[in-house]
Amino acid sequence: MTGRAPGEGGLSLCVLASGSRGNAVYISGRRASVLLDAGLSGIEIQRRLSSRGIDPADIDAIVVSHEHDDHIRGAGILSRRFDIPVYITPRTRRAAEGRLGRVHAFKPFETGRDFKIGDLTFQPFSISHDAEDPAGFAVSQNGAKIGIATDLGAATALVKERLKGCAALALEANHDPAMLMEGPYPWHIKQRIKGRTGHLSNAAARDLLEEIKHPGLRHVVLAHLSGTNNTASKALEEAAKALSDVDARLCAARQDLCGEMIRVTGGS
Repeated sequence: MTGRAPGEGGLSLCVLASGSRGNAVYISGRRASVLLDAGLSGIEIQRRLSSRGIDPADIDAIVVSHEHDDHIRGAGILSRRFDIPVYITPRTRRAAEGRLGRVHAFKPFETGRDFKIGDLTFQPFSISHDAEDPAGFAVSQNGAKIGIATDLGAATALVKERLKGCAALALEANHDPAMLMEGPYPWHIKQRIKGRTGHLSNAAARDLLEEIKHPGLRHVVLAHLSGTNNTASKALEEAAKALSDVDARLCAARQDLCGEMIRVTGGS
């Protein structure tokens, strides 16, 4: 069996949770299903998977983007409970191992080198974030491609290149700059968030979308919205400015609720 919703095929994406309190994305092809990050408790991830008709026992792999707790909190327990291998770079493993605990199996990967899980091809690429070896991902299957970049302080040339041609994107729109600067965070936290190894602002996400949009882009999920320094309406309003000339659905992922299952096909 695979972990996809019963009776479905093709390339699918579902943001189970996104925000500073926990992140997890479900991705499936015809013969494989994967969790990209597992930053909620194990039981909460199981609950959100079940809400979409997915048996956690059918997950083939957990892929870790970086070692921050809001991306790995449930990875160890899910790996142990369901015998799921954890794909992780060696540097991220060293940074995370004390919090992951024992896992079923470690599968190393390197940014810049593609790897396969079943019929899913992962193209990991380096991103600008304050972690040991953080990665974004382009994932493809049978001509369809999705991109995930949810923790990055700057949209580098590499990020733009790897996210080109995606039918669906999960893209960070973390903060509204005015809300951040006027908000309650200490100055050094504000500087971290808006720096090149922090998080993308709404305007930066808009500019990135402007550069990488194309006629085949069908879905954009804005991710990792700050609960203190942003609102969904502000993020959506800004991103919509870049998408007025393409037929793409735009939505904002939530921390407290599982998102919809998005399905794409080759040539979308």
